Amino acid sequence: MVLLTMPPLGVFSSETEASLGEAETALNETEDAFNEAEAEAEEGLDMNEYLFGHIGDAYEWHITTVNGKPISIPLPVIVRSKTSGWHVFSSHHLEEGEEHEGFFISQEEKYNGKVVERADDGSLVRPFDISITKNVLSLIINSALILLLVLTTARWYRRHDVLKETPKGLVGIMEMIIVMVEDDVIKEGVGKDYKRYSPYLLTAFFFIFINNLMGIVPFFPGGANLTGNIAITLVLAVCTFLAVNLFGNKQYWKDILWPDVPLFLKAPLPLMPLIEIIGIFTKPFSLMIRLFANIMAGHCMLLGVVAVIFITAKMGPAINGSLSVIAVLFGVFMDILECLVAFLQAYVFTMLSAVFIGMSRQEAEPEHK
Repeated sequence: MVLLTMPPLGVFSSETEASLGEAETALNETEDAFNEAEAEAEEGLDMNEYLFGHIGDAYEWHITTVNGKPISIPLPVIVRSKTSGWHVFSSHHLEEGEEHEGFFISQEEKYNGKVVERADDGSLVRPFDISITKNVLSLIINSALILLLVLTTARWYRRHDVLKETPKGLVGIMEMIIVMVEDDVIKEGVGKDYKRYSPYLLTAFFFIFINNLMGIVPFFPGGANLTGNIAITLVLAVCTFLAVNLFGNKQYWKDILWPDVPLFLKAPLPLMPLIEIIGIFTKPFSLMIRLFANIMAGHCMLLGVVAVIFITAKMGPAINGSLSVIAVLFGVFMDILECLVAFLQAYVFTMLSAVFIGMSRQEAEPEHK
């Protein structure tokens, strides 16, 4: 009979338990291997450090890494302590968490990446810091580049008769951009007294454009995320805010404080004046956020594409090689796109600033009899 040929229940149970034990052991080994691989990948590339280390500010300018050793340009640290006064020293003294003259770079969340000192009670204190950081050095270099471009163009016009000679090369490109921005953006946006605001608006355009382009350059002195720093865009927005509100005419302030709307919308509850006053601050705020967010997002996308090469390094040559080719091609496409974005963001900031200034210079419409 069939029942007589079956193994005893105890034997069947023992073999099943052994098989289940082996399967469980294999599953645990696979899970451990996966966790180790994941840990190695995280150890190999920390995305937070990778992204924010490139787009953030620093007390040194990192160039590259050779055989695991970072190569960077140390920058001067200039701080003033409340207890010991001024201190000036090179940032290479603060490498790898080292302490120098009572100062060190904090790794805690509150002052992460900033130079701090320890108070008598053990708490961390920020000194008055005017150090030449990566962004500050980039600002100096790019500003010098803008001055060089402008002065070179002005020098050519002083030495040549524009009725007989046509500018070529760099001077020709500068003339084309200046004429385009002034005629199509500033003149159309501001109105009849546009020449009064042309120096500021042209300066803002070239400042944003050059810094955007230099931020795309992957080697020194490029690569700094200057216009992706909200402090820089804040200053630019404040300049536009002052140009709009300090030089606004009577009609501009009348439209804000007593607009031409039905009386119940402005008295006794000043609903419309309140909305207009809020708009005074939201306009420059939108300028600040738009430029900051677009440039920072572009840098993060480029860095994310490049990170694919390193993240897939331990997945085998086939996967890593194929994804690396895709990442390189997509990175080149993103670089070309970022060149367009660099111009567009400068153009949009200048255009909106010109429109806001033009709105503050409008005259009252004549009454029709």
